[in-house]
Amino acid sequence: MQPSQLLPNASLYVGPEREPPLSRTGFIFLAIIMALFTIPAIILNATVIIVSLMHKQLRQPLNYALVNMAVADLGTAMTGGVLSVVNNAQGYFSLGRTGCVMEGFAVSLCGITSLCTVALIAVERMFVVCKPLGQITFQKKHAVGGIVLSWLWSLTWNVPPLLGWGRYELEGVGTSCAPDWHSKDPSNVSYILAYFAVCFAVPFALILASYAKLMWTLHQVSRMTCVEGGAVAKGEMKVASMVVLMVLTFLVSWLPYASLALLVVYNPDVKIHPLVGTVPVYLAKSSTVYNPIIYIYLNNQVHELDSGKLT
Repeated sequence: MQPSQLLPNASLYVGPEREPPLSRTGFIFLAIIMALFTIPAIILNATVIIVSLMHKQLRQPLNYALVNMAVADLGTAMTGGVLSVVNNAQGYFSLGRTGCVMEGFAVSLCGITSLCTVALIAVERMFVVCKPLGQITFQKKHAVGGIVLSWLWSLTWNVPPLLGWGRYELEGVGTSCAPDWHSKDPSNVSYILAYFAVCFAVPFALILASYAKLMWTLHQVSRMTCVEGGAVAKGEMKVASMVVLMVLTFLVSWLPYASLALLVVYNPDVKIHPLVGTVPVYLAKSSTVYNPIIYIYLNNQVHELDSGKLT
């Protein structure tokens, strides 16, 4: 018996004749795809962290948040990414019940922290560009406080499945684990609904509100005029564009996953092929490689370091 079938919902990932959801070739293909995202994600996020630690010039509020995102994304890649590659290469989840819970918790913790950090970045950019509180600025202490809050918020809502409210189970083709969207148990359903409300809806609302204000301000100062007492420099507009792009790629990565999960929660009897359920899972995990690419190629301070302008 394969270890994955020892898990409570393992029957969701085998057919009526106990056949696996994919052929051996299919699992190998998924392992390769995941490796193509995981390896660059580990290298790029580690690079962002190392470069930021080496150069004091990069220790600005925005960069604090970007480093925190790199740490969270690196954690996702090192746990969910690496384990997905290994398990797909084997064709089943090989770590048993305890391993499933540990992976589900680690990936969810890092993923929600990353999402909360996107919200933090949105707020930071809005304060810098729009100056909604006049001369009150977004300082390092605010960035550090936001980083601590992002981890505590994520921890608060990912611990309950370890204590009995909700649970971590297999997802997709049965080679990775996440909060259980399939269970009809009222306690589990209540956890999933609360989880999405506070871990997705709240950060998304904060992101959308901040960037609605930011984009309106940038539209009004397209000719580089002053707004609300603050001059918007060309460099600030470029950084704003960077984080807008970061937010859009994050939403494209995570919205399909969130939408599919909610569909299953609200309609438990819906029939979704495991392979179809795997696509949003992999899109979500692939987000770990986008952020450092955006950071490296659109961050002026990184280019200046590379060209030796900053000393």
